[in-house]
Amino acid sequence: MSNGKTIPVNLRIFDKDYVMACPEEERETLIASAQYLQQKIAEVRIGGKVVSNERLVVVSALNIIHEYFQYKQQQEDYIKTLNAGTKRLQEKIEVALSQVKQ
Repeated sequence: MSNGKTIPVNLRIFDKDYVMACPEEERETLIASAQYLQQKIAEVRIGGKVVSNERLVVVSALNIIHEYFQYKQQQEDYIKTLNAGTKRLQEKIEVALSQVKQ
C-alpha cells in the first residue's frame, strides 16, 4: 500500500540521466525496470540491424511488451488448467461423498 510519499529516483537509460518521482516502496522496481530496458536496448544494439536511437528504443520496448504478453498468456493458460483440475477434483469429491451417504 502506498504511503503517498514520493521520492526522486535517478535512472540512466540509453546513456541519458532521468530523475523520476515514484512512491518510495516502488523505488527498487523502478530501478530494476530501467536496468531491464537498458539491457534490452543493448541486446537490440548488438543485433546491429537497427540504426537510429529512436528505433532502438521502440524495438526494445516492443520486445519487452511481446515478452509480457507471452508471460500473461502462459499465466492465463496455467490458471485455466488449475481451474479445470480443481473442478475435476470437486466433482470426484462430490461423487465420493454421495457414495458414502448411500
